[in-house]
Amino acid sequence: MSTHAQIIDFSNAVAAELGDEAITLGDDVRHRYGEHTLPGPDVLPGAVAYPDSTQAVQTLIRLANQFRVQLYPISNGQNIGLGTRSPIVPGQVVVDLGRRMNRILDVDEKLGYCVIEPGVSFRTMHDELKRRDSKLMISPTAGPSQGSILANALDKGGGSGAYADHFGMICGMEIVLGNGDIIRTGDGSLAGDTHPNWHVSKYSFGPTLDGLFSQSNFGIVTRVGMWLMPRPPHIEPFFFTFPDDGDVAEVIERIRPLKLSNFVPTLIRATNDLYLLASVATNPEYAASNGTRSLSDEGRAALRRQHGLGSWTVSGALYGASRAALMPQIERISNHFLASGKGRQIPLEEAETIAPLHIATNSNTGVPTDSELKMLGWRPGGGAIWLSAGSPVVGSTVNDFQTEARRICHAHGLEYLLSNVCGARFARSVHSIIYNRENPDETARADACYRALSECFASRGVFVGRAPTMYQSFHQAQRMPEFTRACSAIKAALDPNGVIAPGKYGIM
Repeated sequence: MSTHAQIIDFSNAVAAELGDEAITLGDDVRHRYGEHTLPGPDVLPGAVAYPDSTQAVQTLIRLANQFRVQLYPISNGQNIGLGTRSPIVPGQVVVDLGRRMNRILDVDEKLGYCVIEPGVSFRTMHDELKRRDSKLMISPTAGPSQGSILANALDKGGGSGAYADHFGMICGMEIVLGNGDIIRTGDGSLAGDTHPNWHVSKYSFGPTLDGLFSQSNFGIVTRVGMWLMPRPPHIEPFFFTFPDDGDVAEVIERIRPLKLSNFVPTLIRATNDLYLLASVATNPEYAASNGTRSLSDEGRAALRRQHGLGSWTVSGALYGASRAALMPQIERISNHFLASGKGRQIPLEEAETIAPLHIATNSNTGVPTDSELKMLGWRPGGGAIWLSAGSPVVGSTVNDFQTEARRICHAHGLEYLLSNVCGARFARSVHSIIYNRENPDETARADACYRALSECFASRGVFVGRAPTMYQSFHQAQRMPEFTRACSAIKAALDPNGVIAPGKYGIM
């Protein structure tokens, strides 16, 4: 860990080479960057740096190696529920790439891609495409709208549309390694300055290195190419709701063939009641138990009736030439989901009046939104932990997992909030643990709940996809030791002095 004297010397050297605006030691700034929503104390950085170019990042890394200072790179710092902007350990220097490296470097309308720096947000990209009257669209997350496209992709985040695999849509990176080298991946690795295939050909000569820089600490990515989807003439969202908790088994069985055949081009979400309702309501029973008990089944049922939803809601969208052209497909999907007689279709006109469903409509039509983050107000105190596990798209398996996970949440006096984001074979199961971070007992229960859920999934061979910063070493320890040794060997080769975020994703 860097000493205070080392950080001071490093900061003075950064200011001398990059200017006073490139770094700050201010206590108020450091405190803001140390804040998060996880069940642990805030993690204050030693300083905060603001590079404005790849070369400035290279300078920071060179000086970090010289003064043996640890850096923690972020983009826009919107990783809420996963660590926000705070470093892994106190004293690391946060490198805020988003503040000054926020340029859209290119938009290629013909080939459908953009080239962006870390600070380009979903909202910025959406607004720029709209300004250009572009025929392209982004695949936004369900929030936050100011989140970095690049950072979300590198952390294996996703959206809802046909281009929802954000890391899969990356083509061509520029990276500053921990040893100070600047490399380009793919066709960009060819010597010279002209690379017409850099952002259109994913698999070039030799090894494909891009994956090394996802959820790792081997280098700092300073620009990427991202593929964008041509906007269809018409996008038709659809919604179905099912009344009972156990209905998720049938729902998943009906989703799988629609995705295996790609009849539905978007991912299909199967979202439980409270995950949706927490964005528009607060826990009506919280005060009665001071947060020691989860919401009762009667309380859940009352909220569902109030908002016209069931225990599970299915959402997705179709693309076509017009709404009329899509009606036969909508009818087929309707017959498919309603065959058992349990579900109910929510017509689009009705869905537009149900506020929790606006999130899916916006995500599937390429419009960034912050609505989902309103779930942080479900309980007071601003605490939130995101747990992204997953499951094969098999109804009985998903139902078994939801039954056990629901039991664990209730045992810890917390609500069960889940959204299954389903592809053809795998459903990413996004769990939201919302708790009162100002209540020590509730904070301890939230931490215990996260660990219990993680251990439950791991005992059944299911790993997490993304992990909050304070749990990354915990999850790395669940791996086979041979894998962790391989990560350490790569770290030693590319960042021999360990200056880039040691401990991130458990890699030292």
